[in-house]
Amino acid sequence: MKLNQTTVIVLSTLLASGAVMAQTKAPEPDFTLSYNVGATTDYRFRAIAQTSTKPALQAGIDFAHKSGFYLGTWTSNISWIKDYAGATDGSLELDLYGGYKGEISKDLTYDLGLITYQYPGNTAAVNANTTELYAALTYGLVTAKYSVATGNFIANPNSSGSAYFEVAATFDLGNGLTVTPHLGRQSIPNVAKNAGDYTDYSVTVAKDYGNGVSVTLAAMGTNADKPFYTDTKGKFLGDSALVLGVKYSF
Repeated sequence: MKLNQTTVIVLSTLLASGAVMAQTKAPEPDFTLSYNVGATTDYRFRAIAQTSTKPALQAGIDFAHKSGFYLGTWTSNISWIKDYAGATDGSLELDLYGGYKGEISKDLTYDLGLITYQYPGNTAAVNANTTELYAALTYGLVTAKYSVATGNFIANPNSSGSAYFEVAATFDLGNGLTVTPHLGRQSIPNVAKNAGDYTDYSVTVAKDYGNGVSVTLAAMGTNADKPFYTDTKGKFLGDSALVLGVKYSF
């Protein structure tokens, strides 16, 4: 078939337009708003049981701006305030946090922020509400993070300055599968014989099934002081555990 000059020009224009469209990326949105809901067989905070090794329902909302600024909230049912601190009320944890993430170099990023752990209506002898400042550095697969309490830490009296240092690495095995080993160290000042201090360790295997669904399985343990971390029902909250979790993000 013989093409006339007009046809050639039209075809060339269409091909050129298609090439430009193929190379043009959608502009980055100014911000994103995401939600998540989930469940776990045993809610652990720094490997210490928050629901006396019983299941928990959890949910969160996250706002992230393209500048690096972010805000979020997260909530879960708990029982430690009653079981451990001896309070008559306090069955909910509500976390509020915000910060800024940035890049120092190609493989080195940072995260600076503040988080407050609120326990509405808690009647613990020492208010359980806790606020921490945190700073994290990520280089390649490895993240190191330091958190410090600005006031009393988790219902411990005279515990301002309590600190938690943690290191974790995330290995991508492909097909949505990751493995994350983690090591942390919690210190709480003004506790007799440093009984509040402990080291925790864990290995988490996560599977992303797509469409917002992910499942995690974590093996964890601590060297926490058993008398200090045993609740009023005789349950040691720092024992070894295998924790299964599922989350849907949208």
